[in-house]
Amino acid sequence: MSAVLAVRLLLAPGGEPDEAVIVGDIRPSDLSGTSRRGILIPCGSSPSPRSYPVEPGRYVVSASLPSGLVLTEGAVAVEGRETPVDFAMTDSPYGTHSWQYLMGNIEPGGVYHGAARSPLAESVASRSMVATASRPDGTVSGGAVSGGAVDLTALATWVGDSAPACWSFASMLALAQTPPGTPVAGSIGSGGSRVLPASLHPAGAVTPLYRFGPDGPLGAPGGPVGERQFLVVEAAGSVRLVTLPLPWGEAEAEVLVNLRQSPTGSAVSVAVRDADVGAGLAYMAQGALDTAARLFADVEATLYSRLANPLAAAAGCYVLLGTDHSPGATRWDPWLERLADGFPWLGDGAILRAVRLLRRARGDPGQVRRGRDGLIEAFDRGIPFYTLGLAWLVDGLAAFPEDPECARRLDAARRLSWLVDTREPFLILDLRQRRT
Repeated sequence: MSAVLAVRLLLAPGGEPDEAVIVGDIRPSDLSGTSRRGILIPCGSSPSPRSYPVEPGRYVVSASLPSGLVLTEGAVAVEGRETPVDFAMTDSPYGTHSWQYLMGNIEPGGVYHGAARSPLAESVASRSMVATASRPDGTVSGGAVSGGAVDLTALATWVGDSAPACWSFASMLALAQTPPGTPVAGSIGSGGSRVLPASLHPAGAVTPLYRFGPDGPLGAPGGPVGERQFLVVEAAGSVRLVTLPLPWGEAEAEVLVNLRQSPTGSAVSVAVRDADVGAGLAYMAQGALDTAARLFADVEATLYSRLANPLAAAAGCYVLLGTDHSPGATRWDPWLERLADGFPWLGDGAILRAVRLLRRARGDPGQVRRGRDGLIEAFDRGIPFYTLGLAWLVDGLAAFPEDPECARRLDAARRLSWLVDTREPFLILDLRQRRT
């Protein structure tokens, strides 16, 4: 094979110095070419393309976006030449929002700045925090507030050092029952909380963007930082409690609040600006575990060698358990043990180990008991970071309907799951849904 296809995806300039990676395919237009499944495609404002040798001929190259959309480009591979295949996603509303645009969390620039709007499902779960949709001038269309102006202002409060007792299921369910006006941030923070300036959003208050590093918010650094950090987002009477995926090594976490309209229906979206597996988290959230596995497999050696990033390792383990149901011992069973034992603040580690034990039990009462005890331990550690973790915890506890300890915890976990935005990779609780 002497022909080469050089593939990349271009984002809006000025916003993304780092290169992300997504997954795609190369398929021949006829039966005589070379098929390549699960290729890795670099993304960024000017990323270096990845080269894939193929037989000369015509091809269709596809890029599977984290949003679920698939882009395609035709290409003719010529012997002795490298043929560029460039996908373009340069229509982000703003350069600073390019990563969120790649993840599918914000509408295209043509829609955002124009009079049109993306068609959204008319359901409570798909409404924004303030209205079903809004026009660029701040007025809204649809819903009970049709034809009037709406206050498109969000208040974001960072809680950097929360008390472990506040992570419990009981505490989170109690927050959802507090009367309007009760300060949520003050209820979960042990070292004070801080209202953040939304300095990264050129659109004013409509789509504020917040970024966080290992030591807290980039726009307002400093302050106590504990094992779990949260962001409380308030707008027009609605309150979202956002689980921040921190620390994530040196990578930044990014929270977008879309008060105008959202292609996914999620008013608050969380992404990790991790060039290697950031997109894998979005694949995982949409249930595309096989696609996510391709990204995590590419960095597996570094991900689990020292478990320096337990949150990333947990995500990789969710993907592994979701795609590999081997009943026997695997190379990654020791990773689960280290993850569960080494990080008691990470309920996801205990969930993963318990699920693995139950899958391997095969009728062994001792293994079943260990798995059952692991589920109880996971619940008692507090709410998980990952939405998928909560779903697996509910499923696991439901396997023991006659066990009063499991039944009591199952009831609380189910009630919390009703507050969760299942479209997001990390747990976001809707504490006070705005009713119209």
